[in-house]
Amino acid sequence: MEKPIIGVTPLWDEEKNSYWMLPGYLEGVKEAGAIPVILPLTTNGADIAQLVDLCDGFLFTGGQDVDPQLYGEAMEPFCGELCPARDALEQELLRQALERDKPILGICRGIQFLNAALGGTLYQDLPTEHPSEIEHSMKPPYDQAAHTVRILPDTPLAALLQKQKLGVNSCHHQAIRSLAPSLVEMARSTDDLIEAVYLPGKTFVWAVQWHPEMSLYADEGSRKIFEAFVGAVNPK
Repeated sequence: MEKPIIGVTPLWDEEKNSYWMLPGYLEGVKEAGAIPVILPLTTNGADIAQLVDLCDGFLFTGGQDVDPQLYGEAMEPFCGELCPARDALEQELLRQALERDKPILGICRGIQFLNAALGGTLYQDLPTEHPSEIEHSMKPPYDQAAHTVRILPDTPLAALLQKQKLGVNSCHHQAIRSLAPSLVEMARSTDDLIEAVYLPGKTFVWAVQWHPEMSLYADEGSRKIFEAFVGAVNPK
């Protein structure tokens, strides 16, 4: 049987005018038994439709902040760098992938984008809008836990990991403020931030705020998340 193909949303370096990619995203997909393919930044609906047809699932990666316009807010001075091309690509990609029920995994920006695109809102800057003693923007090594999250019972994540608490790494300054109506939370930090969500009624649409791609070889739970994602794929 051929391996499934996972489309990976690209990282963008504005200063260098360049695509780039952190290897953990690709390694997580490969270790789980699929072939990762980095997608182009395009807003052409027909091209995206062809990509959705080509790929068996999609990984929405980290990166720049989500444009607050997507969730109906003005950009505050403490909001970070935006990438309009990524927002445009991911809006259409998400629409078509959901329409086709292609499995989706969101990581960091991925959970933020998914929530915003489906009608939720974000904290534009946690230190300003949700101050906490928890370090959400940790220093390396990134494969170690920065804080713990409580995994909600009777959720797919609880069923997968068979745990009530999980130590996670953390490298973000934005997070979910109000949850999109169609999403259900699966984990929450001790300072009351939603850290994992899923979309009921779809084969697999999960997103986490932490970085399983950075703790892939140090944490079994990180590998299980990638395996669950790839395992939900129905290759052509």
